[in-house]
Amino acid sequence: MKLPQKFKRLALLAGAIFTLSACSDDVASVSLGLFTTKDVVVNSQQDPIVEGVTCHISHIEANLDFSDPSDMSIACRQTGPITAQQLQKIDRSKSGEVIFKSSKSILFKSLKVRRIYDAENRTLLYLSYSTKESSGSHHHALSTVPLYNTQAWDWALTQKD
Repeated sequence: MKLPQKFKRLALLAGAIFTLSACSDDVASVSLGLFTTKDVVVNSQQDPIVEGVTCHISHIEANLDFSDPSDMSIACRQTGPITAQQLQKIDRSKSGEVIFKSSKSILFKSLKVRRIYDAENRTLLYLSYSTKESSGSHHHALSTVPLYNTQAWDWALTQKD
């Protein structure tokens, strides 16, 4: 029996999605129940410039859907040294910079994590957000890493707001 072209494309897409999810480096994956294909997945992401910060991002993966839900949570902590040399390399503008991006849909929806430096409070902000509105909202979450008691504290004190 010969499959129509439409079904061949769907089979290839499903195989690609399965392959991508099977080779991930997730910290945890928790099923939402016996009769669902959705899981809560927790990823660990180290800040590429401020290497002493690790963020754990939880989100829903719907393995057989074309789009994952937009809900997510983020928690970032100091897991190593944070130095003045690292902070001199980051974007210190009000909008910060994207440090992590993951596709959540075949229709241009993604989960992004943006690092923003709060000079007044000497704190790194990590904002996770969905790039597509869902249920009337752009879902987002925030975590902070204060520089107090880090190697970068003295440098942060000398910077102008």
